[in-house]
Amino acid sequence: MIHSEPQPGDIGLTQIPGTAGRLIRIGQWLNGNGFADYQHAFLVLPDGQLLEAEPGGARIARLDSYADADVLYVSPPEYSPQHRADVCAAALKYVGVPYSFLDYLAIATHRIHLNVPGLRRYVAATGHMICSQLVDQCYQDAGMHLFDDGRWPGYVTPLALHELLTA
Repeated sequence: MIHSEPQPGDIGLTQIPGTAGRLIRIGQWLNGNGFADYQHAFLVLPDGQLLEAEPGGARIARLDSYADADVLYVSPPEYSPQHRADVCAAALKYVGVPYSFLDYLAIATHRIHLNVPGLRRYVAATGHMICSQLVDQCYQDAGMHLFDDGRWPGYVTPLALHELLTA
């Protein structure tokens, strides 16, 4: 479900300019998502805040830091006020979790069916996350599984969130 105004618990999807955005586009392409316009996902929190995974670690920032960006706000259609509160509460324990560009490579390795010992455990680990994994993990911790397609835990990109929640 697409929202015109962000609500706590919504997922924000946006572009990342420059080299980092191009690298993420390549990572998403390697994962079968193509070259789409969404390279970043974050979780809207109460009081005009958000949680996002960044190269320096997951952080809480002001929602208005994206005031000039083209952001799409989405959520599952069956999302209750209690779900929103639970997702936001779950998010707080991930502040400071390190970012992992290697997760894009690990997800791509799985996609092309390379047999790498420990790969599933690595992708599912919550000790490091890309932005979309962080959002998906907050939902899982709140008891909401966004994906029911049998994918590995953590096997999610920003474009996968877009494709799921805007269909």
